[in-house]
Amino acid sequence: MDTQLLTAFIEVADSQSFTRAAAHLHLSQPAISKRITALEQQVGRALFDRVGRSISLTDAGRTLLPYARKALHDIEDGRRALSRLSGQVSGRLSIGTSHHIGLHRLPPVLRTFTRDFPQVDLDLHFMDSEVACDAVLAGKLELGIVTLPTQPLAHLQTRVVWPDPLVIVCAPGHPLAQATALRLPQLAEHPAVLPDAATYTHRIISEVLAAHGVRPHVRLATNYLETLKMLAAIGLGWSVLPASMMDDSLVALHLPTLDMTRSLGLVWHERRTLSGAAQALMRLMPEAAEV
Repeated sequence: MDTQLLTAFIEVADSQSFTRAAAHLHLSQPAISKRITALEQQVGRALFDRVGRSISLTDAGRTLLPYARKALHDIEDGRRALSRLSGQVSGRLSIGTSHHIGLHRLPPVLRTFTRDFPQVDLDLHFMDSEVACDAVLAGKLELGIVTLPTQPLAHLQTRVVWPDPLVIVCAPGHPLAQATALRLPQLAEHPAVLPDAATYTHRIISEVLAAHGVRPHVRLATNYLETLKMLAAIGLGWSVLPASMMDDSLVALHLPTLDMTRSLGLVWHERRTLSGAAQALMRLMPEAAEV
């Protein structure tokens, strides 16, 4: 059975759309449809019910899906194991990372990696940390370099690389910056611009603030920390950002009772064989230092 057919089948099943599957695989929609038709002919059963623009798995499709995933995972693990036997670091390395880490943490690591291992084809995807973790668990990515989950995820191994202290910030002209004796309840009196509620970073912030009885009024939420920095700097609201992003456009609000830190680092699937390229990149990652 052609692995390209199985890949197309899994992508259509996951995205529930031929159009989205085609975009993810960089193929045309007719090419995806042709592959699904060819697979259906091989197994002798329809794999999808097509009703208008809606598609869903048939009983045969639901039965085949876990076996298709396992087949592709086993083939990929075999490829990685063989690459390690050769002693030569080469092949394709698929990584998911957040925009913030890609901009502020990864460049020196990737510069060294691409210089030392020019035969590795680096397949780098920018995405939310939560999406990257899911993609690693699904076998779509070999490594994630992300904000680490706040709670353990089954079968996901993690390693802290960069402890990342967070600070409450606002524009220099913001009323909170002018307060002589700032108290935590005052935060709730002013709008905030914070990371999206679905992110690990938001969960860390909300849990710490809730423990002190503070429920922020969120004026705007976004996944992009650089956007939050801009919004806070122009006075749209106070925010919480990594201390490493501080500059003259912002003021850090000192609240001794608050201690917020997130962890940035590596994630990988505990049941998947890591390629020589993945192991080489992991060795280049700095050891986590104390905050």
